Amino acid sequence: MMAKDKYANFEALRKREREGVDFRRCVRDRNVSVAVIAPHGGHIEPKTSKIAAAIAGETLNLYCFEGTKSNDNETLHITSNNFDEPLCVDLIAKSDVVVAVHGLGGKGETVHVGGLNSELRDAVRRSLEQAGFRAVVDKSGDHAGIRRDNICNRGRSKQGVQLEITKGLRDRLNGNLLIQFADAVRKAIETR
Repeated sequence: MMAKDKYANFEALRKREREGVDFRRCVRDRNVSVAVIAPHGGHIEPKTSKIAAAIAGETLNLYCFEGTKSNDNETLHITSNNFDEPLCVDLIAKSDVVVAVHGLGGKGETVHVGGLNSELRDAVRRSLEQAGFRAVVDKSGDHAGIRRDNICNRGRSKQGVQLEITKGLRDRLNGNLLIQFADAVRKAIETR
């Protein structure tokens, strides 16, 4: 069972936390139909912003909400079903495909691929496997990204993809391995 969030939505968070001190928002609107997002970036779920930026590269839309506090960044976590930060919502409203990057606990090196876009979800899993990563499809539970109100499923198509990357793998995603991972995800997106 997941812990209860301190804040039910962005407005509640904004009233108590300071932008530029406790959190920051990053948006790169490249006027394309795909958005890669990290709603729990920075120190909330470490490395998810870096991974999302690598997947987006210079061509896909990018959004990151990043915890920048010296400690207790987990208090900035707003569950994906309630995530309503306006810059993110505006960006994904213009995107047909949304790929959300999240962090999952665990020492193993696995990507759990979920979301309502089963065709793209399966293509991402295959592409990651072909690139040498362990990837499994997640169709149920708290990390499957299958609720309609999940931020990954609120783009124009109402069907996105959610990547839950274990801490063990996130810790290793640097340099060439990060490029390899990002290229595998982007390849699946581009061939959809």
